[in-house]
Amino acid sequence: MASFKEEVSEHISAVYQTAADEIKNWVSALREVWPLVFLLILALFILVWFAKPAPPNKVLMATGTGGSYKVLGEKYRSYFEKKGIELELVETHGSKENLQHLIDRKDPIQAALVQGGMIAVDNLSGVESLGSVDYEPVWMFYRKNAFNESIHVSDRDIAKLKINIGPVGSGTRTQALGIFKLNGLKSDAPNLLSLGNAEGVSALERGEIDAVILVDGFDSPNVQRLIKNPGIKLASFTRADAYTRLLPYFEEVSVPMGGFDLGKNIPDHPIELISTTTNLLIDNRLHPAIQVLFLEAAREINGNKSYFAKTGEFPAYMNTEAPLSEEAKFFYEKGTPTLMKYLPFWLAEFLERMFFLLLPFAAFAYPIIKSIPTYRTNLAKKQINSIYKELDKFEQNTIQTFDPNRRSEYIEVLNEMERRILRSKAAKLATAECYSLRSNIEFIRNALEKQIIYKGREG
Repeated sequence: MASFKEEVSEHISAVYQTAADEIKNWVSALREVWPLVFLLILALFILVWFAKPAPPNKVLMATGTGGSYKVLGEKYRSYFEKKGIELELVETHGSKENLQHLIDRKDPIQAALVQGGMIAVDNLSGVESLGSVDYEPVWMFYRKNAFNESIHVSDRDIAKLKINIGPVGSGTRTQALGIFKLNGLKSDAPNLLSLGNAEGVSALERGEIDAVILVDGFDSPNVQRLIKNPGIKLASFTRADAYTRLLPYFEEVSVPMGGFDLGKNIPDHPIELISTTTNLLIDNRLHPAIQVLFLEAAREINGNKSYFAKTGEFPAYMNTEAPLSEEAKFFYEKGTPTLMKYLPFWLAEFLERMFFLLLPFAAFAYPIIKSIPTYRTNLAKKQINSIYKELDKFEQNTIQTFDPNRRSEYIEVLNEMERRILRSKAAKLATAECYSLRSNIEFIRNALEKQIIYKGREG
C-alpha cells in the first residue's frame, strides 16, 4: 500500500514539476517576445474597438392606435420575444407621425410601419426600407341608398355626402385627399369630416354620416366590423387601373362576388379596390442583425397567403419611395444568413461577429506568431554578439596592458562571461554560435592559465 502511495505521490510531483517548468518557460518566453505580444494585443484592441457591436436587447417600433398596424406589431413583438429581443411598440396617430420619428435622428424609435404614398418627404436622410409587408386597401364604406354605386367620386353628388376621411395628419386622410385632388375636389370641403377611424365607423353605423374611408388591412377590426354589417356597403373603384397609373404607390386588388360571405353572396358583384402597401422602415443605424430579424419576422408572419396576397409575396421591395437597406438587399438576393438558418439568433449573431473580428486578426497575427521562433533566435544571437564584443574588447585590453599578477582576475572575467552565456536562452536557441563563443573564451582562458604572456589569437 505504501509503495502505491509513493508512486501516486511521485506522479503528482512529476505533474506539478512539469506544469511549473512549462509556466516558467512561458513566462521566460513572454519576457523575450513581449514586443510582438504587445503588437498582437494592440491589433486585437483596435479590431474590437472598430468591430460591429452586439445587437441591442431592446428595440422601439412605432405602430399605431388600433387597426392593422397594432395587430401586426403584436405579432412582431411575439416573434422577437422568442428570439430573446424585447420589441417595444409605441402607439402613434399613424404613418405620418411614424415617419417623423424616424427622420428625427435623436428619436429612440428605430423601426416603424408606414403607408406607401406617405414618404413624399424632401429629406429622408437616414431612413431606409426593409420592404413592403402587406396590402392596405382604400375602403370606402357607405350606408345603403346613400348614393348610386355606379357613380365616381368626381360626381357632384358626392360633395353633398358627409364622409369621414380620418383625423388631420393621419395616413387615411392624406390618401383620401390625394384621391379627391385627382378628381378635382377641394380638400377643404365642409362635408369631409376628421373623426378618428373607430369614431367614424360608429357614426356611420348610427346613420350620422353617409360614408367613411379607411386605409387599412383586411384583418383590421374596423374593416371587419363594417364588412359584417348588412346595412353597410363597400364602394368599387371602377377606375382602379387609372389610379394605379397616376399614383405609382397604389396597386389594384379585387374582391370577387361572394368573397366576404359565399353563402349570402356578399358582395353580390365583383369590387375593384386600390391598395397601397404597409412598409417597414428603419433608422439606417439599426443593427444589421436586428434588420435581418425584422425580415425573418416579416417572412414568417406576412409571407403566408392572405386575403389579397399570395404565398411568398411579402416581404418585397414594392414601394421605392425609401431606399432599400444593404441588409435587405442581401436578404432578397441570398436569403437568410446561413448561421441563422441552423442556430439560435444570439449564437448565430455572436459567431458571425467573431468570424469577422477574428479573420482580420488572424491575417495580422499569423506572420507575427510565425516569426516568434526566428525573433527569439535573432535575440539570442544578438546577446551572443554583445558578449563577442565584450570578449574582443577584453582581449585587446589584455594584449595592450597585460599584467601577469592579474591573471586570476582576467580568468574570472572570462568565467563570468561564460556563466552569462549558460544562464541565457542563447545556449538553446543559438547552439552553434554559442559553442563558437565558448570556444573562443576557452582559448583565451587556457592561454592565461598556462601562465604564458598572452599575445592574442592568430587569424
